[in-house]
Amino acid sequence: MTESHIRSARPADEAALGALDRDTWSLLHSVQPRPEPPYAPVFDAQNRPEEVLVAEDADGTLVGYIRLALPTALACNRHVRQIQGFAVADRARGRGIGRALLRAAFDEARRQGAVRMTLRVLDHNQPARSLYESEGFAVEGVLPGELYLDGRYVDDVLMGRSLDT
Repeated sequence: MTESHIRSARPADEAALGALDRDTWSLLHSVQPRPEPPYAPVFDAQNRPEEVLVAEDADGTLVGYIRLALPTALACNRHVRQIQGFAVADRARGRGIGRALLRAAFDEARRQGAVRMTLRVLDHNQPARSLYESEGFAVEGVLPGELYLDGRYVDDVLMGRSLDT
């Protein structure tokens, strides 16, 4: 694995994160249309830099990120963190960066007091599902035909795991 470093995102990462999102966009994982100019900001009142961990190469180039957020504004589920964004640059795949970001997210969620992590993944995204399962996530629900993408209905798969060590 080529050396990479994981750190908290900073406001200055906005342009690089936006470019990474656009470069990695695919119907394999995205339910949004392909991004077109003018591009929406990455960070705003609901999407803050402190919710994002980034992976950067030794030269400082961002090669991946993961966004952890509260699933709702309800106090009764503040013990849960949800992955609400995750990408690794195509040129950096196969180096363990996705797995390292997931593990760093587990540590960060625990540091924040979370005891559980959840996510949603498209049924046809087998590479992501395999990674999540290998890191302890289990399917906890399926919303059959929940999304209509590229001319077909796609299941939305709900996965979760405990953060107990």
